[in-house]
Amino acid sequence: MTPNPRQSDLLQAVRDEGVATVEALAERFGVTLQTVRRDVKLMAEAGLLARFHGGVRVPSSTTENIAYRQREALNAEAKKRIARAVAARVPNGCSLLINLGTTTEAVARELVRHKGLRVITNNLNVASILTDNADCEVIVTGGVVRHRDRGIVGEAAVDFIRQFRVDIGLIGISGIEADGSLRDFDYREVQVSRAIIEQSREVWLAADHSKFNRPAMVELARIDQLDLLFTDAAPPEPFPALLAEAGVQCEYSGA
Repeated sequence: MTPNPRQSDLLQAVRDEGVATVEALAERFGVTLQTVRRDVKLMAEAGLLARFHGGVRVPSSTTENIAYRQREALNAEAKKRIARAVAARVPNGCSLLINLGTTTEAVARELVRHKGLRVITNNLNVASILTDNADCEVIVTGGVVRHRDRGIVGEAAVDFIRQFRVDIGLIGISGIEADGSLRDFDYREVQVSRAIIEQSREVWLAADHSKFNRPAMVELARIDQLDLLFTDAAPPEPFPALLAEAGVQCEYSGA
């Protein structure tokens, strides 16, 4: 299809945000819900958008993540707000395991003034950021370094992490599906994140709104394995009920 001007603007809005509700799009463009649903249906049939219950997102592969630099720029302001909320809850003098992701890297930037932290990570970007904090001991796992994002993956990283028991395991993920699964793309990365969850007294997830209803190939964990969720907007259905049933505390850091 060749989108008309309104449809082109709607398409760009969804691409900018990653995900949007039908109600939000109708309000933004001053049209009816029926008009948005019709536009979304046409663009979904053309493969330009993907629909889910109550909303729409950019089409995404279940087998391959988008490039690191694109992820770094995507919803950057939302990630900063989430990062500030996470950092505000991290006490001085605690231990953390931190995995891969642009959101966890944003959190690291907010922790550079914390005192007495001990951080174990498989993320060389997180390690580089936190070495600016002279009062933070940074421990880096062994393993294979992925060139595209400076993440360390593989069995050596898993074995290394299993030596520790920390106060907080801080994880980022690629997608949260409506069945309550937390998902990612690289099985080797997922193995490390699973070890982080196992070795943490509390598990905190930092994920912006675009991660809800985003598919990915490998299951990392389930919602009921979380203690805290930090995000930037109220999750769409059916996630509020899933989170409440699992007893997960949610903290929203809106604009």
